Amino acid sequence: MAYQLMFILLTFSIFYPEFVKSISSPPCNSNDLTALHKFKAAISLDTSGRLQKWVGRRCCDWEGIVCKNTTYRVTEINLPGLISTEDFIGQTKMEGVLSPSIMRLTSLEVLDLGGLVSLSGNIPKSVGFHLVNLTKLNLFGNNLSGPIPESIGKLIKLEEIQLQENRFLASIPSSIGSLRNLQRLFLYSNRLSGFMPDTISNLVNLVTLDLHDNALDGLIPEKIGALSSLKALDLSNNRLTGAIPASVNNLTAISTAYFDTNFLQGQIPFPVNPGDMPSLGFLRLQNNQLTGNIPSTFGYLSSLRRLSLANNKLEGPLPSSFGDLSKLSELYLDGNRLSETIPESIGKLSNLILLNLSHNFIQGPLPQEMSTLNNLQILDLSFNLLTLQSIPKWLAELPSLSRILLAGCRIQGEFPEVLRATPSALQELDLSDNSLTGSIPAWVGKLTELYSLNLSRNSLISDIPDTITNLHDLGIIDLHSNNLTGSVEKVFELETRFSGGSLTYVDLSDNSFSSGHEGIGIGSQTGIQLLNLSNNLLKNGLPTSIGKMGSLKTLDFSSNQLTSALPESLGDASLLEILKLQRNHFNGNIPNGYLKLKKLRELDLSDNLLKGQIPIGKPLSGFPSSSYSGNRDLCGKPLPPCKI
Repeated sequence: MAYQLMFILLTFSIFYPEFVKSISSPPCNSNDLTALHKFKAAISLDTSGRLQKWVGRRCCDWEGIVCKNTTYRVTEINLPGLISTEDFIGQTKMEGVLSPSIMRLTSLEVLDLGGLVSLSGNIPKSVGFHLVNLTKLNLFGNNLSGPIPESIGKLIKLEEIQLQENRFLASIPSSIGSLRNLQRLFLYSNRLSGFMPDTISNLVNLVTLDLHDNALDGLIPEKIGALSSLKALDLSNNRLTGAIPASVNNLTAISTAYFDTNFLQGQIPFPVNPGDMPSLGFLRLQNNQLTGNIPSTFGYLSSLRRLSLANNKLEGPLPSSFGDLSKLSELYLDGNRLSETIPESIGKLSNLILLNLSHNFIQGPLPQEMSTLNNLQILDLSFNLLTLQSIPKWLAELPSLSRILLAGCRIQGEFPEVLRATPSALQELDLSDNSLTGSIPAWVGKLTELYSLNLSRNSLISDIPDTITNLHDLGIIDLHSNNLTGSVEKVFELETRFSGGSLTYVDLSDNSFSSGHEGIGIGSQTGIQLLNLSNNLLKNGLPTSIGKMGSLKTLDFSSNQLTSALPESLGDASLLEILKLQRNHFNGNIPNGYLKLKKLRELDLSDNLLKGQIPIGKPLSGFPSSSYSGNRDLCGKPLPPCKI
């Protein structure tokens, strides 16, 4: 008999291991069991199906629950919204409220309900008096609201707090400074307000502090420099004021600092001495109100890899000490008031990949030493006081350069011949707002990897070369405000010659382009989002295929000589937001199908030969009368009623 029983148990253990496990493990603590059942009851929908399996009394066997082996008390709840297995990756959600019953789980060490999208409610005020063993609190990406409880400061074992991307409001509790074991604090993308508590400077083990996208105001705590373990600091998108505290020099282990898009004011007071911030790798101070010169001591930041001071009010010269930043790969100084010339020492930045100095008052000439920037891929010097006249030969010979942006640099003469054969294939070329003359050369068709071409606001003449059709990767072409002539059809052959095409932005406005003999041949340009051919010499009418442009958001054919009726098919361009056809010779009625343009927010059909009743209903009736003025035989809302 005993032998038979052993055989049965052995058989079950092999073929039904879950059954054996369920009868061998004892029930979990009664308080924990009650808490979990109440947590489940507060959830009306769980798209992952995990809570449906929470049945019986042995909660330690439930999915997402971890218990201590000796006490069978619940120590972890792991129910993240993003589920990743070998067979499945998906986002799940729980609709319902975070039940205060979790306060009963007094042995809980990890609470991870991050990314459950629809989970609402508050963090219970008494959390600090109950979950005293908690080390990780992950409630990010939910719909939680209310204040962060002051009692959170009593959870002295906490190492990680992730409450980002919720709707928490009020101020950050000052008690948070008691969490001496805290290493990561993420509170970004909430509605937190008030001052940053000075007590944050007590978090001596803090590695990452991220508070961006809130409504915090006041000063950055002066003692924040005491956080010697800090590697990442993000205070962007708040309302912080005042200067960056000089004590930030003490962040000896920092590797990332972010202060962008706040209202920081004053000069940059750091670093002061060699050796300050030896591990600082990423420094972002963009989109503030910083003034004064860039300190020459910036050269002390020996580990800096990415520096952005963009969109401030910095002035004066670029410090020559920038040449000491040997690890620097990206430098953003655009949108300031920097002046004088680029220092020769910039040529020492052998790892530099991106240099953006656009929208400043920098003068020429460019230093010859820049010719050693062999890793430079992107160069933007647009809109400065440079008087290049021509592109330096050494610039075109930089071996890695693929994006050249020299708009508004006072380049003169014909299209730069030095760009005919560059070592690295050009992907972006912006020579707009210069004084280029002559024609676009045929060899431009050899730049076969070009994605963006901007030659607008120059004095170019003649036709677009036929070789333009070789640019099968071209996504953006902007030639507006020149003296170009001929037919526009060859531009649109890019889409028809190559499967799928890549054109998304076409601006040929303010030229002297004409239509072909059979009108404008656009074909089926499914990817174009903006098409502007205004202020040209186009005749005949719009092609009926225009309704097949499924991505079209902006269409502007104003100020041409277009005739015929408005194409009914345009009503199928369901994403259209801006339609400008004014000052042409369109005739006939406005098609009823235009009522399908539900996303339309700007319309101008004025000064044509349209007639009849404006189709009744939104969006057409919601535009002002100026959208239809200058059509003598047009009537109906918003114009006067039609005569019966």
